[in-house]
Amino acid sequence: MENVCAVILAGGRGQRMMSDMPKVMMEVAFEPMISWVISSCRLSGVKDICVVTGYKHEVVEEYLAKNFSTVSTAFQPEQLGTGHAVQCAMKYLESTPAKDVLVLCGDAPFISNDTIRQAHKLHVGAENSATVISAVVPDPTGYGRIIRSGGGIMTGIVEHKDAAWEQLSVKEVSSGAFWFNKSDLIMMLGVISNINEGGEYYLPDTVKLLLNSGKPAGAYTAENPDAVLGANDRKGLWGLCEIAKKNIIDMHFYNGVEFVSVDGVILSPKVTIGAGTKILPGTIIKGACKIGSHCVIGPGAFIEDSTIGDDSVINASQIYSSDIGSGVKIGPFSHIRPNSHIADGVKIGDFVEVKNSHIDKGTSVAHLTYIGDSDVGKSVNFGCGCVTVNYDGKKKARCNICDNAFIGCNTNLIAPVTVGENAYTAAGSTITQNVPAGALAIARSRQENKNGYAKKKWR
Repeated sequence: MENVCAVILAGGRGQRMMSDMPKVMMEVAFEPMISWVISSCRLSGVKDICVVTGYKHEVVEEYLAKNFSTVSTAFQPEQLGTGHAVQCAMKYLESTPAKDVLVLCGDAPFISNDTIRQAHKLHVGAENSATVISAVVPDPTGYGRIIRSGGGIMTGIVEHKDAAWEQLSVKEVSSGAFWFNKSDLIMMLGVISNINEGGEYYLPDTVKLLLNSGKPAGAYTAENPDAVLGANDRKGLWGLCEIAKKNIIDMHFYNGVEFVSVDGVILSPKVTIGAGTKILPGTIIKGACKIGSHCVIGPGAFIEDSTIGDDSVINASQIYSSDIGSGVKIGPFSHIRPNSHIADGVKIGDFVEVKNSHIDKGTSVAHLTYIGDSDVGKSVNFGCGCVTVNYDGKKKARCNICDNAFIGCNTNLIAPVTVGENAYTAAGSTITQNVPAGALAIARSRQENKNGYAKKKWR
């Protein structure tokens, strides 16, 4: 789409959420509602976007700066209605060359990019001054009603609290999303009134004014009634999460992903999963994760902002902001902390923690081991209970374990230290000096036996 822009209303507090966060920052499937709306907007082809902030505006603005840096913002100092919110974006509207303006609610996460495009197609084709996106819902309570004439032509929008008794039975409701001709919108924003039960400036009143002045206006009815859904309290937010969960899992079903059971499975909308991968119960995948094909993830796995290669198995383990190769086996009960890189064919066994480290191909870290701030080569073997001691109380240092090294059980590597290629450390050693390639390092006191000690002790 060309010559278009968007204004997203995100100033509300949402008091019934019982949260000190702005309402649009409440999460649906781990993503703030405002993120869902901006993403749909961009996918539809609308790139020029202004978000109107209000309650705790700095929280929303900080999030936008980090995740959507090209989005503009405007500030609504008081929440005096949707019309007032768009008035607060007047400088933005006057500065943009766009002909048509899309207005969206930042707390309605299921407005789809297809709905946005189709509504604009109708808006342009009918040469409307305003086009509201509507939906038919079984329970219209709380929503503005679309009022139509006997011939089906839209004659207005009535807010729920201002609706007459006979209008309350109407099930076609406004989503709060509109396409406007920008010039007509600006003109009507200057004349809307707050003389109503709520004492607020309603954006739908601009549609009424346009119709009264003889301007064409209409409604695009979305096929999916989820387009109008929002949430006013925690239970409503949970309902949105359940819808998102089902929709996301359905999408992965269609892409060839296997779910043995969806119990406890929660996936971010940003997750991509290759065909043939099996997701087991209790698996949670957050953020922009990419999971390869023919993997087994779970049960009880937690993965955030990470990549997993093909044919890998992640069993009851947690992975954060890391890259995992193909043919890797992790778990159960392992923890991969941020900035770790696990190459192809590595085995990370039970109760292993890896932090800010690179582990190269074919290495085995079987159990009860901590590898932090280390560079580990190919085909290294770690025995049970090994630790890279990377912190001296003031600063961190790195260990370097070269290809084919063998780290004996209960070895402590005191960073910075290097273990050369094909070198060995004896079990129970505390290594404080570099180990040459091919050498055996023994760093433990000699065993001394006290014969007869037990008999004397218990005499």
